[in-house]
Amino acid sequence: MRVLYIGDVVGTDAAELLVRKIEDMRRAYGVDLVLVNAENCAPDGFGTTVEQLERLLAAGVDVICGGNHSWDSPQAVASLDLPRVLRPANVEDGAPGRGVLTVEAAGTTVTVVNLADACAMHSARGVADKFFPAYRAWRSAEKQGAVIVDYHGDHVLEKQIFAHAVDGEAAAVLGSHTHEPTIPLHFLPGGTVLVTDVGMTGPVGGVQGFDPTHLVRNLRERGNPFAGELPVPVAGAPITLGAVVMSIVGNRTVKAERLDDAVLTG
Repeated sequence: MRVLYIGDVVGTDAAELLVRKIEDMRRAYGVDLVLVNAENCAPDGFGTTVEQLERLLAAGVDVICGGNHSWDSPQAVASLDLPRVLRPANVEDGAPGRGVLTVEAAGTTVTVVNLADACAMHSARGVADKFFPAYRAWRSAEKQGAVIVDYHGDHVLEKQIFAHAVDGEAAAVLGSHTHEPTIPLHFLPGGTVLVTDVGMTGPVGGVQGFDPTHLVRNLRERGNPFAGELPVPVAGAPITLGAVVMSIVGNRTVKAERLDDAVLTG
């Protein structure tokens, strides 16, 4: 089975570029399952909209993952009610959405588990006080077949420790949230591939896909880049691609590679 995972989609332009390119990418790489982290795909880059998620799904995305921004949008509840949209599983019962989903692809059962670390979740709107450790959610999650984890977090050490803890139990642990891709693809002894951060799919030249102007001014004038109003505008620049393609046999990843920006322009 071939799986394409695309990291943090920032803004409408990036999301719409994927809408146009997903089918081409599926064919070019022989992909059976497409996972996308789209928690920043709203026009302002904070949260999601139902329309944008539905466009991604209709274009060929199979499962959409989230993170700390999953609850930002006024449409958050409706977005998280879509059956193939996830948010971090490690929040208490009662929070909108779900964090685990089992699907079929190429005759294979696949379970996608969406998790987040404390660094990411401390600012999650409306659910920050309902957060609990990711590994506890992992232990209690009902998992079948090949298991793929979207681990949304700032903390490199936590991501890597988690991956080693589930080595052999998950085919892949794919980091999201920082928007900065890490270079190594770590193949662990039990068959798990770890990508500490896949990186964003969004505009380059700013800060995590956002225009730095307001943040820089706040830092210079007020000593705190986040002292002003949020969100800040999404950067207007060429789109970079954060993505990996994996070949999974059983519950082991036997091959993985990064895709580069040429995929979006070819």
